[in-house]
Amino acid sequence: MTPEQSIWFAETFDALVSNVGLALLGKEHTVRLALTAMVAEGHLLLEDAPGTGKTSLAKALAATVQGSHHRIQFTPDLLPSDVTGVTIYDQSTHRFEFHPGPIFASVVLADEINRASPKTQAALLEVMEEGQITVDGVTHPVGRPFMVIATQNPIEQAGTYRLPEAQLDRFLIKTSLGYPDRASTIEILAGAKDRTTNLTPRITTQAVGTMADLAQTVHIDEVVLDYVARLTEATRDDSQTAIGASVRGGLALVRTAKVWAAAAGREYVIPDDVKDLAQPVLAHRLLLDTEAEFAGVTAIEILGRILETTAPPAVRVG
Repeated sequence: MTPEQSIWFAETFDALVSNVGLALLGKEHTVRLALTAMVAEGHLLLEDAPGTGKTSLAKALAATVQGSHHRIQFTPDLLPSDVTGVTIYDQSTHRFEFHPGPIFASVVLADEINRASPKTQAALLEVMEEGQITVDGVTHPVGRPFMVIATQNPIEQAGTYRLPEAQLDRFLIKTSLGYPDRASTIEILAGAKDRTTNLTPRITTQAVGTMADLAQTVHIDEVVLDYVARLTEATRDDSQTAIGASVRGGLALVRTAKVWAAAAGREYVIPDDVKDLAQPVLAHRLLLDTEAEFAGVTAIEILGRILETTAPPAVRVG
């Protein structure tokens, strides 16, 4: 990435954040995380109470990049074919034709994903990892950009299926929207309408692909890579974790740090980029041991301690 390209990237990224922010008032940091996941070609997991704007976020992202948007309401009786699509025999043509499911969209909102059975949850694994699905032996790409925004309701746990660690690891970032501040709440109440309907696209889906390709060329020094490796190793060595961050977690941290750096107008990653993203990228990948869970320890607390005790590179990078 050249300095000129980094300036264009940062200006474009800021324009996207501002546009999505018209629909989600007072949530700039979460919007930046969501767009970082999109440009890094990853997926987002939101754990929030109902009515905090999760659907609005998905619709606003799709509208901003001139993409399509589908919502899938996950329920216990949802089948894998309800997500991916199905092959049906057409009597008029005497051929089997594939009817795509709602997974074929730029932004897919998988609402309350933990309410579906593990079999249906598993149907998302291939498409989230490979950007394609296979039905009756035929592979169908979902296109680019492709982003799943999955939600979990932390309040009502009756009738839910906990996401297995292997599937949690497929989500690039986990965060929450939370309730807006007082001023934003008043502005929302004064409008009392869907703010996503009037959003105009700022870039095309092809331009999102260009940004994703550019982000991959951001330089990351070996000392910063060593910092990422030490952080992930520390999560595995911590006495309160049963399973720490995998190598996939480290790769996710590198991918998002590159986008974060480019969004700041830099063509290189600095340790602060890694520190900013460590919690939303790594926390959901940690499995706490039984004693720590009973004691009320959280993965965020463990990561906070690790960030304090793991020294960043002392040399200048860039």
